[in-house]
Amino acid sequence: MKRSRKPAPARRHSITGLIATGNPLPLPGVYDALSARLAERAGFQAAFVSGYSLSAAALGEPDFGFIGHAEIVDAARRICASVTIPVIVDIDTGYGNAFNVERVVRDLINVGAAGCFLEDQVWPKRCGHMEGKKVVPLEEYLPKLRAALAARGKAPFHITARTDARAAVGLDEAIRRGQAFAEAGADAVFIEAPQSAAEMARIRKSISRQVPLVANMVENGKTPLQPYKRLHKSGYQIVVMPVAGLLAAAKALQDVYGTLAKKGVTSAFARRMLTFQEMNGLTGLPERYRREKEWA
Repeated sequence: MKRSRKPAPARRHSITGLIATGNPLPLPGVYDALSARLAERAGFQAAFVSGYSLSAAALGEPDFGFIGHAEIVDAARRICASVTIPVIVDIDTGYGNAFNVERVVRDLINVGAAGCFLEDQVWPKRCGHMEGKKVVPLEEYLPKLRAALAARGKAPFHITARTDARAAVGLDEAIRRGQAFAEAGADAVFIEAPQSAAEMARIRKSISRQVPLVANMVENGKTPLQPYKRLHKSGYQIVVMPVAGLLAAAKALQDVYGTLAKKGVTSAFARRMLTFQEMNGLTGLPERYRREKEWA
């Protein structure tokens, strides 16, 4: 019997390379292998493992610092293995000091991640669009950023430095931190939760054009929603949509379970569901059947 070879996985592009094309880089939020595969199938060139979405989907808990080092690396391992596009991972505050950051960066590189977001909140953190956030002193955050940059070595691992200072201590301090992040060598700067287009324009004007900026589009959050192409024209190269997939999936589950509870069957809901055959195709069942026959 002729032995078939498993096809080599497609080469993952680097985040830096995607930004260098001059096109916007939208990052849909994913939280498991299936959501990542659907994002790739939709045509996205990269994806973002959202801490908010992972906390909700894996634990049923709010984004209040319940996800730790081992859980985020384990999720990243499964997600990176399921797709060929590069995956950026939300590592919150790095789960400790600079040594902890160093460890999580190395672990993420080992499981195939393409980058991370590292923030300056007090641990345990909370979602950037929630109330009650606090940030550590800049002098406490910068060693963690430097540790992350050093830990990647020569790996094409993209590091975004994020500040939540806008809500905690004001826009002026947030911009000061963003400037410090850029000077420290961050690959991108993310000032979380500006509250108007004017604030976003001021941020872009204040941070070196040599450093890409991140915009975060959270439905019903503190920052006005804009299409990623418009944000790109205004100077934001990376646009994260971290919870759109989760919110849509939760609504679909709520509706289909409600239909089942009331009617006992999903016939009225069928057009809003994948077919059993479509799901089998998405998860690769036809390829498994093909290989099974070869082994026989």
